[in-house]
Amino acid sequence: MITLDINGQRIPVDTDPDTPLLWALRDTLRLTGTKYGCGMAQCGACTVLLDGQPVRACSTPVSAAAGGKVRTIEGVDRTPVGLAVQAAWERLDVVQCGYCQSGQIMSATALLERNRAPTDAEIDEALGGNLCRCATYVRIRAAIHEAARALA
Repeated sequence: MITLDINGQRIPVDTDPDTPLLWALRDTLRLTGTKYGCGMAQCGACTVLLDGQPVRACSTPVSAAAGGKVRTIEGVDRTPVGLAVQAAWERLDVVQCGYCQSGQIMSATALLERNRAPTDAEIDEALGGNLCRCATYVRIRAAIHEAARALA
């Protein structure tokens, strides 16, 4: 049995230590906001924060998350930065199909938690591993700038 800190709650998870965190979140804990995309840590749809850093839940074993703090899209609204990012996403109507958006929001939140005034280049670098098939990158960048202004 592994105990995980998920969105501020310590939760025991009865799973093999090598199980990808994504499956523990989705299948065991029923936190389905974190999406399965490619399964190879290439698309970013499964991005969660582990101790404040974006990680790909599809390639992070549960054992690597034990002892750390995992934040998922279900818990992003518990911080001022997460709230600002979600509000900007809504105001600027970023979402098209929405599949990649939880991963985009998690990466944007991590960026703004460490840098409250990112440049376009810093945004592009921080979200470079988050792919969007609908190509809403311009709106994503604008929403990050909007959230940064709201936090200033």
